[in-house]
Amino acid sequence: MSRALGIALALLLGASTADAEQDEVSFAEIEGVRFVDRIEADDLDLRLHDTALLRKYLLKGYVAALYLGPDLRPDAVLSDGAKRLEIEYFWDISGSDFAKASDEWVAKNVDEDTLARLRPQLDRMNALYRDVRAGDRYAITYVPERGTELALNGSPLGVVEGADFARAIFSIWLGEVPLDRGFKRRILDGS
Repeated sequence: MSRALGIALALLLGASTADAEQDEVSFAEIEGVRFVDRIEADDLDLRLHDTALLRKYLLKGYVAALYLGPDLRPDAVLSDGAKRLEIEYFWDISGSDFAKASDEWVAKNVDEDTLARLRPQLDRMNALYRDVRAGDRYAITYVPERGTELALNGSPLGVVEGADFARAIFSIWLGEVPLDRGFKRRILDGS
């Protein structure tokens, strides 16, 4: 083989290796569950902020990853910015249980007038929930001017419009009265 051909092959192989390294996906892992470090939603680059485990009593409930858009800070997570909460479950849960929990925890985080105003959107979201089995993953993704998408195992189930609705639904985990204060603290500031 000629020296020029050898150099050309080395450059080509080196370039393809560099391209492959750039294309590699980074992960965060918690409790044996992996979450990618970046997700694209409607041409927005959402970056992994942190992960957390929700444990009730001694039982592991689920692990989750919080992704934030480029202009969203953790201390303003309920503001009108792109975000995603991806949750992988360790237990089977019925869709009706998700709906009941959503009603209960949204009601704890908004006043009665806001709850009444959001009722049609909350009912739409509740109708999207499906039964999950251990290992299934829900993703709740909010994109401003589009709405809040619920997806199960990567398959979109539907979108519910409104920044006020997104604030209410994310408040279940990240609001003033979260489902679990330790989970909220860990996923927002990693402690």
